[in-house]
Amino acid sequence: MPHKMLKLSTLAILVAGASQASAAVYTIEPVSTAGADELAAQAYFPNAQANADSTPVSMFTTGIKPSSEGENCFTGNCNAGSYDVAGTARRGTQGTPLSDATAFNQNRQFINDVSGLYSYCRDDLGYNTCDIWARSEYFGYGYNEDDWQSGQGLGGLQHIQQTWKNNYHSNAVALDNGAAVTTKADDASAYTESGLGAIQDNTTDATLEGIVGNYSFGTSSSAVFKNGDVYPRAFAKRGFVNIDGTPAALLNPVSGDAFVKNMGQTMANGAVETTGGLLVVGSSSFAQTFTQDVDSRDPNTDDIDIGLGFNKDTFKQCATNPSNLYSTFECQFSSFANEAAFWLVDASGNVVKSGAMGSNLAAVDNDHEDVSAQASANAVTMVNGSPVAVGYISRDTNSSDSYVMEAAFFKPTAGIDSSWTQTAIPGMTISTGDDRNYEYTMANDVNANFKVVGIAKSHKADNRSYPQKMFIYDNATGQTKFLDSSVSSIFFRGSNGDAEAINDHDQVVGWVDSETKNQIDGSERRHRAFTYIAGSTAQGPLKAGSVWMLDDLTNDGGAANSVANSYRIISATDVNNAGVISATANYCAGGYQNLTKEAQCSVTEKQVAIKLVPKANATDKDIIVRKAEEDEPVKRSGGSLGILALTALGFIGFRRRK
Repeated sequence: MPHKMLKLSTLAILVAGASQASAAVYTIEPVSTAGADELAAQAYFPNAQANADSTPVSMFTTGIKPSSEGENCFTGNCNAGSYDVAGTARRGTQGTPLSDATAFNQNRQFINDVSGLYSYCRDDLGYNTCDIWARSEYFGYGYNEDDWQSGQGLGGLQHIQQTWKNNYHSNAVALDNGAAVTTKADDASAYTESGLGAIQDNTTDATLEGIVGNYSFGTSSSAVFKNGDVYPRAFAKRGFVNIDGTPAALLNPVSGDAFVKNMGQTMANGAVETTGGLLVVGSSSFAQTFTQDVDSRDPNTDDIDIGLGFNKDTFKQCATNPSNLYSTFECQFSSFANEAAFWLVDASGNVVKSGAMGSNLAAVDNDHEDVSAQASANAVTMVNGSPVAVGYISRDTNSSDSYVMEAAFFKPTAGIDSSWTQTAIPGMTISTGDDRNYEYTMANDVNANFKVVGIAKSHKADNRSYPQKMFIYDNATGQTKFLDSSVSSIFFRGSNGDAEAINDHDQVVGWVDSETKNQIDGSERRHRAFTYIAGSTAQGPLKAGSVWMLDDLTNDGGAANSVANSYRIISATDVNNAGVISATANYCAGGYQNLTKEAQCSVTEKQVAIKLVPKANATDKDIIVRKAEEDEPVKRSGGSLGILALTALGFIGFRRRK
């Protein structure tokens, strides 16, 4: 068929000789892999060592360092090299997310074995591969399908639960611009509890959530200790702050309860510089979650497979007899009610103020003993000189699962150490009863204009999928709107997404499903990063109200083996006021086979951390939208094939995407 248009892969090769050097709006800058390489080099469980040696460590971003006032990379007024990227490197699956106050935002304590993971996947993700997904999250990536208990998997919840008898090897490290971060939990001096034993090296998991000035912050698990012939942990999670590399722990502000203070978790999720230091917000345990019936918190010890049962009566004694915390297997499974909390850390690393932002429900619902009150602050910024934090509070839905998470914002009534008010975000109210509208709602970020972005997980099936919708709330108008097809066709009906961050120019970033296939009929859809200019002012060539896939804004129209075509961006996690974006991407060494959205990689892809820097003075003519099919023609606004490229057309064959 000689009349057919040239394949895109052909044009991609030829474009090397074309005058398109100025194309693309963002330049991709890879983040160092030093910390990931360090994790990969650590010894692992003997049965899984071969798997660890052959499997790349995955990298994830969580945040970008704020820019100075007035900086704007779209105009060239920026020092992009000073914008460090926060993140984590992970070996294998995580089991349950370290960054979640409660696993998968479910506020259920039963997600602690294969069955619980499967139930969550079936009821909330809707995959038809939930059996495989659950086993991978529990037994680890690359587990032996013929012998689940062989220990060959990387990561996974089982390895954490087996720590008591088998010790533990780090599965995740915090990254500051790609370099591994030491947390306070790695230092024996951080532990004042008696009866722990000797600290073990390389036994913490950690994630860095952000970098602000000379501070960085995040959440770490406890280290593992050798205590006779067992290996206890002191707690599940503990927030930390590093000041010029010196770590400090964010202790539980609860007073009087030894059990909660010792084993209860804290998390550092967001921070902003204020007078007196760094204001960190997150969550802190304030009470135990179990009463007399602990069935819902009883893990399947057949899955754990270390020859120990789970004694419910012993478990009940963990809170009433805290002297046995580190000599009792069952106490390692303690669970807690959590509330939004803050810490003010000075330049020397001292926590000078801390406290709760208030709890609106009792710790335990006696009618629904597998749930409890949960609240957390996920981000904070200064609005008109006063801090505003956003996250979620608990809402009593008077249904089978009772307490659920509802998007909210928090404000101090006076100074930060005064009482804080909690306000549910309008338009996100969760209806009561079993037939309610949302599984949960949650605010992820807030900017200086008091605009809030977040997510709302649908409770009922919508178009045979279980969509997680995105919203933006404007406090000035009191209005909340969803990012749906009325905003852009990118947000198609039934799609899942996550609006993760918003800067002071009202630029939103996150991820969205890029495939329209019916989710409940298959596995997880492919995700791609997007940006949305939610304000009334354009950002460089990005017009107000426009929505773009970041893969399109980084496409320079060059050869298939170009740097720009070596990445497909999975998620954008943060954006500073200069317009620089932190993102997580799939990387294909040597470039993808062509420039299309669905291009294949001829080698093993790696998941890496990247930074996207706006190209100064780029215009809308530099935007090249990637096509969905290889045989569609290239379209771009400006630029043309050069003479050298046109001359070569007759000498290049065609190759169809595999």
